[in-house]
Parts: sequence; C-alpha cells; structure tokens
Amino acid sequence: MLIHRALGGASLLVLCGALSAASSSASAQTSLPPVTVDAPRAAAAKPVARRPGNRSAATRARPSVIVATPAVSQAARATPGEARANLYQAPNGQIQTTVDRNQFDNRPSFSVGDVLRDSPGISVKQGNGPRDFGISIRGSNARNGFGIRNLVIFDDGFPVTQPDGLSRSDLIDPRAYGAIDVIRGPSSALFGNYATGGALNFRTRPGGTINGIEYGVDGGSFGYLNNYLAAGQKVGNFEASLFASDARGDGFIQNSWFNTQTVNFLATLQATPDDRFTVKLINNNLDARLPIRLSLNQYYQNPFQQGCEAAGVVGCGSVPLFNNGFNGARSSLTAVQAGLGRDDRRTIVGGRWEHDFDNTTTWRNQFVFDDRNISQPTGATSAIGDFPSYNYMSDVTKRGEIFGMDSTTYFGGFYNTLVASSDTRNVMPGGNATLGLLQSNTFSDTSNYGVRAREELKLNPNLTAIAGIGWETTKLRGINTVYNYNTPNVPIATIPPPTTADRQFQNTAPELALLYKLNAEWLFRARVATGYGTPQVGNLFVISSGQNGNNTQLKTQKNLGYDLGFDWTPNNALKVSATGFYEFFKDELVTQATQVGAPNASFTFNAPRSEHRGVELAADWKFYPGWRLTAAYTYLDEVYTEYTENIVNGATFSFNRAGNKIPGISPNELTARLGYDHVAGPLAGLGAFVELQWKDSFYMDNANLLKAPGYELVNLNVHYKTDLTSDYFKALSLYLEVRNVFDRTYVASANNIGNTVTGAGVQNPASVLANTTGSIYAGSPRAFVAGMKVAFR
Repeated sequence: MLIHRALGGASLLVLCGALSAASSSASAQTSLPPVTVDAPRAAAAKPVARRPGNRSAATRARPSVIVATPAVSQAARATPGEARANLYQAPNGQIQTTVDRNQFDNRPSFSVGDVLRDSPGISVKQGNGPRDFGISIRGSNARNGFGIRNLVIFDDGFPVTQPDGLSRSDLIDPRAYGAIDVIRGPSSALFGNYATGGALNFRTRPGGTINGIEYGVDGGSFGYLNNYLAAGQKVGNFEASLFASDARGDGFIQNSWFNTQTVNFLATLQATPDDRFTVKLINNNLDARLPIRLSLNQYYQNPFQQGCEAAGVVGCGSVPLFNNGFNGARSSLTAVQAGLGRDDRRTIVGGRWEHDFDNTTTWRNQFVFDDRNISQPTGATSAIGDFPSYNYMSDVTKRGEIFGMDSTTYFGGFYNTLVASSDTRNVMPGGNATLGLLQSNTFSDTSNYGVRAREELKLNPNLTAIAGIGWETTKLRGINTVYNYNTPNVPIATIPPPTTADRQFQNTAPELALLYKLNAEWLFRARVATGYGTPQVGNLFVISSGQNGNNTQLKTQKNLGYDLGFDWTPNNALKVSATGFYEFFKDELVTQATQVGAPNASFTFNAPRSEHRGVELAADWKFYPGWRLTAAYTYLDEVYTEYTENIVNGATFSFNRAGNKIPGISPNELTARLGYDHVAGPLAGLGAFVELQWKDSFYMDNANLLKAPGYELVNLNVHYKTDLTSDYFKALSLYLEVRNVFDRTYVASANNIGNTVTGAGVQNPASVLANTTGSIYAGSPRAFVAGMKVAFR
C-alpha cells in the first residue's frame, strides 16, 4: 500500500511538472483544433469526401477545416471532431440526462450521492465505505447487497465496470468531472451484458477547459478534510488533464474513519490529421474502517453505534467470531473490537486509437487493463483477492446518407475477461481484523465477447428512427472449495468435493427508438429496448443460509422496456422533461442479506417474472434574473408477477409472492433546489440555495411485512465566486453548506432481508423481522462543510 501511494505521489509530481512545462511553452506552439470528448452535436457544413494520402494543403494544415456545400444531410455535416465526440456520449434514442458541472461546482461534492440525485430515475444508498454507494437507475441496484450492478459505468468512454458486472464508486471523486451522462432504461444493445438498468458515463474536464492549475480544500464536521488538485492544458495537438485528491475523515458512525486517495489522468494526442491517441489512468487507494449493518430495532436504539467499544451495549451490532479462528466456540465482537474494514486498491489503465478513413468514417480501437485488489474483513470472514481484467473493443462509425436520408451507422465487436482466485478467511478475536484459517477459495473465470450494430436514420426533417442490436456470449467457470475443521481445536481441514460451475449464456438485445421534433419547443420520444445480465460466478456458490453451496442453477435476467416521453423547451429559461416507462423482467436477479456471522453476506435468486413501471420528471426553470428552480422526481412501482419463495425451518414452506412489491424500491424520490445568484454589481458571484431531498418508505422483505422509514432532508448553501486580477491567480470560489439542517435521523441504506417461518410454517411478523441484522446504515446527522478553490494561471 505504501509503495503504491509513493508511486502515486511521484507520478503526480511528474505529471504536474509536465503540464506546467506545457503551459509555459504554449505561446510557441501552433494551435490545432481541440480534441475533446464533450464537443457539442452542432451541425456544420458538409465535408468534402477525401481519401487518405490525397489532401489539399489546407486540409493538411487544419484537418477539421471543411468546405461548405449547400443541400447536405445533417449526419454528413458533422466534423470529424464532432463525430468523435458522439462516440463517448449517449447516441440519439437513449433516454438520457446530463448532470453538468455547474450543478455541483459551488458545493462540497464528496461522493456520487451528492451529484447524481439531480437526475430523475437515479437513487443512491450508502455502501460499504465512505465513497462506496449503490447507484440505481429505475431501481436497478436497490435489490443488490453491495457495490453497483445492473448498469455499466464508463469514464471518458473507458469501461470501469469489470467483466463480472461489478462496479464500485470508491474511485469516483466528483471534483474530477465536467459532466455525467445518465442513460436510463435497458441498454444492452449498445452496452452489452449487465446494462438492464442503463449506463453512466463520467466525463472529466478537458485540459484546455482547466487551462492552468486549480487547488481546493473542503473541511467540516466529523473530521472531514479533502484536498484536491486539477491541472490541465492544451498545447498544439496535445491536451491533458490531471486530477488528484486526498480525502479523510472520522465518520459519523463509530468505526467508520477513512483515508482515500484518487488520481484521474486523461491525455489526447492528435498525431496526424487522421489519427488520435488517448491515454487514461485512474488509481484509488482506500483504507477504511467499517461498521456493522444493523437491524431496524438496533437502528432505532443506537443509529450511530455510539459506545460500541464493548459488546452488550444496546443497539450495537456485533459479529460472532471463532475464538481459535476456525471452529468451536465463538465470541460476539463489535466492529470496533474486531477492527472490521477495507484495504483496497483499484488501478485502471486504458488506451484508445482513433483513425479517420475520411471525414465521415472513424475507426476506434480501445484496450483497458483494470485491477481490483481487495482485503475486506467486513464481518465473520474476510474476502482477499486480486481481480485483474482485460477489455478490448473495436468499432467503426460512418456518417452519410441512405436514399437521401441522413444516416449514422455503427458496428463494433468486443472481448473482455477476468480470471481470479480469491480466498475467504475467518476473522478471529484480537482486533485489527486478525485473520484465522482459510474458510474457502473460489477460482473464477468470466469472459464476454460479441458484436453490436446500430443505425440512425433521419426519415424527414422532424422524424428520426434508431435501430440497434447486440449479440453476446458469456462464459462462467468457477470452482468453490470449502475448508471444514471438524475436530475441535485441531487446525486440520477436511476438504469435501468442491462445487464447480461451467456455464455458457448467449444473449441478443434489439432496440428501436423514434424521435419526433414537432417544432423548436417540443421533442417527443418513444423507445422499446431490451437488456440482459448474467449472474456473477460468486453468486453460484452461496445458498440462502449464507453458507457455501450449490446455486449454479441461476439464470440470466432479461428485461423488455417501453418508454414514452417528451422534452418541452418553450424558451431559454424553462425546460421540462417527462418519461413514462414499463419494463417486463424475466428471471430477475434479486439479492437479500443473510444472517450476520454467515461466511457470505448475501444470497442471490431468480424471480421468474416481475414488472417495473414508473414516471421520471425533470424541470429547470430560471423564472427571474438570478433565480433558478430545479427538480428531479421519480415514481417507481415494481412488483413480482410470478415468484414462489421457499423458506426452510425443518420442513420447506412455500409462499406465493405474486403481486408483492420488490423490496428495496422506494416508490417516490424527489430532489428540488431553489437558488439565487447575483449576476451584476459589487455582489456578482454571491449566491445561495436551499435543497430538499425526499425519499419515501419502502419494503425490506419479499413478504412486504417490514418497511424502512422514509425521510425528508433540507440542505442550505451559500457560495461566492469571483475572477481575480493577478499575474498568478484567475479565480476564487468559496462555499459553506449545512446538510440535514433539521438534524433528522434517517436510513441511508437498508439491504433486503430474508423472511423466516416458525416450525409450524407461519411467517414471522414484522416485530420479529425488525431484529434481523445485517441491513441498515444510518445517514449523516447535521453537518457543516466549508470549502474554497483557487484557480491559477
């Protein structure tokens, strides 16, 4: 860990030096057109078709210069730079929201939870770490116990979802980004496996936008301190940006201190008029302590787990640990006593080469190495392993005309793989997560490969049709070996025959969309699309009790979704967006928590059929000079339509869950913000806003007997930004935010829990379920956070 951090610091100094040197020599360079990943979709004049090696002098000097021609299709009018930009954003036809930097630049944005709530359809819940959040699109991840699943995530177009479908948000510091694209609804035709809920693309700020160095610091309640740096420059045909941050804090729940460092680097070189090379580097180190998830009753008694240095304190979570580290008697220890936590590293290195065959055709090749190294003593056991993955893709985008209609054609192929061997070891008393003997080992091999195609056709000036299809093969191989210690106090393992899995899944995902632009004010959208997601190898080896066993019968989950919506923009001051959706799931993968003390924290099963429907609303209204009202609202109604749950207590008892709500899904969520920014005079740059966050109560179990309470939070913010007249300083930003002004105690995360029965087969009531541990984390009490940022020339 120290070596990695030392290397990270050295790399930071070298990169800052390089960017500084580039900045000082900028005046000596001849500028070429910028190469960025967030160029607009604006139309330009039609390019003159050309062949490599047959250029005019003007074309050689400025590769993006175009010759105006009347009567041109819109698709053909895009410059190469604009065509490239669209490769990294959602194409037409996707249901998309973009969260822009100006929506979170004037506040202390510590995690994705602080910024993604500005998009309808998004829900977040606290995960297992300071920046670890479960992100859901239309409830996609609410039924999952940890991490992010059922959607795919990109960073500047580079995948940060590993081939097994797992994403973690530990490596995401919002300060690094200029915009975030939220793509809602089934999207496997374009993004492949796991995109049943949609996708996210985090776009870092181009170096030319930063144009210098920025330093900022945030600090506040519970020992929170975040120092961050952004440096960027565009010099000639080279553009680079670097972001680095160091965040640490004591946490508001006992045993939740953290120390995390993040580096995010992007560089693009236009080597020739036709060739661009992009390099991406992300590295995150996390050292954190982790509290135990509580039962609902424990949450009401002691939500922040205070006084839990000793076992037996009311409301303190505890975990039973083998005294000798492998069998026999156990002792119940709190998280503080056991020293539970995480010590993880994530490193992503990617490269991309783009080649223009002509002004309308771009070929792209991309390779990513992604290594996730974990040591996670989070309960009775500790997960330890290294998960290196490799991801390669190649595609071609062609813009032109078909039968006189504007056309954009896309075709690509991909291959990604992850092979790992991970251990699960017992945690034993002694503090600092003392490890006992090996409990199990899992070998896993996950591979995905396939092709995808997409056609966008402008049928007339007002109507655009989009059709796409993806085909993919997924191979899962795994061996789970359990180590049993049957003789008391004798550390000699008996190894039963291992559980093996060798599964292959083939999936196809078509989609079709229509866009109708009635006039400058109204855009109507209709879409039908499909998604699919295969289980993870680890899911195949955990049974409902949380013990290792055979769960290899799990199937691919699939969904078919219908969307109808509109965007209304009557003027520059108002935009309203509304989308209604109805999705039909088959074999939906649902995860629920197991009892604390089990070697595995969660169990996954297929629900044969379910339906998800809802409404997404967004509004942005600048109703008076300086005033702005924004709102993002989501309504979800998600139910099982075919699912019989079997619960074992001696005998097996079956319960029909058809018609029940899927647990973990809040039916109503709203984020609304009213702000004022002074635009002129001596107080220009001074502003403030009040923000409301509302989350409705939701069921925690399949029988719909127990609910997690909802909440309403109010946040207040005052901020100030001014340009500086100086040879060294460009701008100064200051802000102060009070979060949870009324100091509400609320549930920030509640994992689904399993129902239980009596020996007579009667389901235990809510009063019994409320004692089921391993579910709840409380949210932050009232907190004060202040920050400042200085931009240097």
